[in-house]
Amino acid sequence: MNRLWAGWRMAYIQKASKPKSGRKEPCLFCRQGAVRPSAKSLVLAVSPLVVVMANLYPYNVGHVLVAPRKHRAFLADLSEAEIVDLGAWLARVERALRKEYRPHGLNLGMNLGRVAGAGVLGHLHWHVVPRWNGDTNFMPVTADTKVLPEALDRTYARVRRALDAEAARGAARRR
Repeated sequence: MNRLWAGWRMAYIQKASKPKSGRKEPCLFCRQGAVRPSAKSLVLAVSPLVVVMANLYPYNVGHVLVAPRKHRAFLADLSEAEIVDLGAWLARVERALRKEYRPHGLNLGMNLGRVAGAGVLGHLHWHVVPRWNGDTNFMPVTADTKVLPEALDRTYARVRRALDAEAARGAARRR
């Protein structure tokens, strides 16, 4: 029998099954929106209104999360400025991932509320997930395990480099 290593999976399982303390922990996106971009924090970029970060538990290589910095549960709760900045960041992330990874497609989506599949309740966020023909196999179905061919620190470095290049191209276009 072959064994495949998905080292991140146990941390996710243990965290998900850990009893919740009486203390309210700060929201992931609120917390990450207050830190500087770094490989350690997985924060790729922060604007006054938006935080962009690599997913600690990626669905696929290159999985990026884009969220408003303010704690908002629904799209209708966002200001027009937040919607515009989020849209601009989603487009930047899409361009950066397409250029760096050359995926065959991308999933872009969000889950609002627990029943819709939200893992972080109360703070809406978009998942941007590169996809390739044949990237789904028996592992997620039979073993509840996703095998990723790239380490998270390498993914962070690649996406950060691609976002920086995208920002430079955008600045050059505006001149």
